[in-house]
Order: sequence, then structure tokens, then C-alpha cells
Amino acid sequence: MAARHGEVPVGAVLVDGMGQILAKACNMPIRQCDPTAHAEILVLRQGAKKIGNYRLTGATLYVTLEPCPMCAGAIVLARIKRLVYGIEDPKAGACGTVFNLIQDPRLNHCLVVDQGVLGAKCKALIQNFFQERRKGRQEGKI
Repeated sequence: MAARHGEVPVGAVLVDGMGQILAKACNMPIRQCDPTAHAEILVLRQGAKKIGNYRLTGATLYVTLEPCPMCAGAIVLARIKRLVYGIEDPKAGACGTVFNLIQDPRLNHCLVVDQGVLGAKCKALIQNFFQERRKGRQEGKI
């Protein structure tokens, strides 16, 4: 959905401890004119509103791409129990690739991380988006 609107195709799903979906979101910083409108931030906001608590203890967050430092910080503050992501972000990944904020023992909360889940599909999605974008720029469409 994000890619259709020209946004980097990152999606996030937040699931409670019983496996029920609390929220779903995709990247929207361009559409919302908001640099914080990453899929992870939006899904955390929606989930917190739904349960009436900013602490999302017991929840699992599924996301296409390894979260950036901003999102990793929000994930720690929300007390997410588990993070599952598809591919690493070699430029800004803050969950083990460039930084590891979500498992830093100096912070008040650490969480379980599973990476590479549906990695090939996530990688293809991201790569195709940027290939199309480069192609559009070369053709003068963007």
C-alpha cells in the first residue's frame, strides 16, 4: 500500500499476546508531511490507543524492514515483547545491524528479536520499489 503512494514499502502489524491484531500501518511520512510517520510509529500509536495504554507489554511487532533508531527507541519505550522483521537495514538498522538499541542492557527494556522472516519477499519488495523509482527518474517521470 505504501509503494502505491510513493512511500518506501514498509508495513507493520502489531499483535497482542493472544495473537489478535491490534493495529496495522504502512509508511506515510510523505503523505502526512511528518518525518515520524514510519509504519512502526503509526502502528504503536494505534495499538496504544486501542488498548488505552502506551505500554504494549506482551505484544509482538512484525515489520518489513529493520527499524531505524527512532522506531527502535519507540519500540523499547512501548515495552514490546518481541520484534520480527524481514530484512536488515545496512544504513540505519537499529536492531542489530548498525546499532542495537532494542537489546542494549543500559536501557530499561530489552526484547526478543527474530530477523529474516519472509526475508526474500521483503527484500524483493524493497528492491523492486527502488528499481522502479530509479527507472522513473531516468525516464523523467519522478
